[in-house]
Amino acid sequence: MKKQVLSLIGGRLAIALITLLIVSSAVFFATALLPGDTAAILLGQAATPEAVAGLRKAMHLDDPALLRYGRWLIGLFTGDFGASYANGRPILDLIGGRFINTLKLAGVTTLFAVPLALFLGITSAMLRGTLYDRVVTLCTIGLISIPEFMVATTAVLVFSVTLGWLPALAYANDVKSFGELLRVFAMPVITLTFVVSAQMIRMTRAAVVETLNTPYAEMALLKGASRPRIVLRHALPNALGPIANAMALSLSYLLGGVIIVETIFNYPGVAKLMVDAVATRDLPLIQTCAMIFCLGFLILTTLADIVAILANPRLR
Repeated sequence: MKKQVLSLIGGRLAIALITLLIVSSAVFFATALLPGDTAAILLGQAATPEAVAGLRKAMHLDDPALLRYGRWLIGLFTGDFGASYANGRPILDLIGGRFINTLKLAGVTTLFAVPLALFLGITSAMLRGTLYDRVVTLCTIGLISIPEFMVATTAVLVFSVTLGWLPALAYANDVKSFGELLRVFAMPVITLTFVVSAQMIRMTRAAVVETLNTPYAEMALLKGASRPRIVLRHALPNALGPIANAMALSLSYLLGGVIIVETIFNYPGVAKLMVDAVATRDLPLIQTCAMIFCLGFLILTTLADIVAILANPRLR
């Protein structure tokens, strides 16, 4: 069994590496197809054709696409992400502080979303069929159906415009106290928590309900055990694998939501940096930011697959 588990895990890791290679080619060639001439955009409308041609040659934009892709791919594996087209600064210097801000936002969101999802998902499964269960299910389905930008826009209208409780924009660099930290992260975290926790609640409830329907859980109920005891002592330990898998998959959606949230709230993270780079057609910066999000998504989904393999009772 151990050999089979290791073989499956190795297969998942190999698939992740192949996927990352395919994604890197898609990111590179998709950004290369963006409309407009990078050299002409950088030099401005007053640039002469000779100046544009000279800059294209200096930036190696006239080289074959496969050659440029190979050079960029080698740079990714060696840690040389190149320099920004817009200001000439190294990509790592531009991303460094922004990446930390994005990690802070994702970490704070996870601290709120995971306990909330576990509590509502488990209690909803314990009280299935009741009014509480119906209300939680209805709210989660509603949140899943609403896109991130709608949740963010509604939060701005309610908490910033109407009530005036929270700032509409998040400036993470201006934080000097814990109170300011809460105000800065409140709106982005509220939006991302609503979006991410809805998926977690549904998956957690389904995993616990499925475990409660097993013969050993029904036998414990017939012996007189209370429903909370059955859930905490029998159902929950056996549902940890599917729940952890659901958490990892749900947190992978957090990466897509970060792009929307950072743009709407002007949060200084990697996603906002990538959106700004698209406006200036800064290809190395766009490609590096896109690969960061793709790598994060692949890590989370691969972890979800590995957890599912380890939690499979047939492979123990």
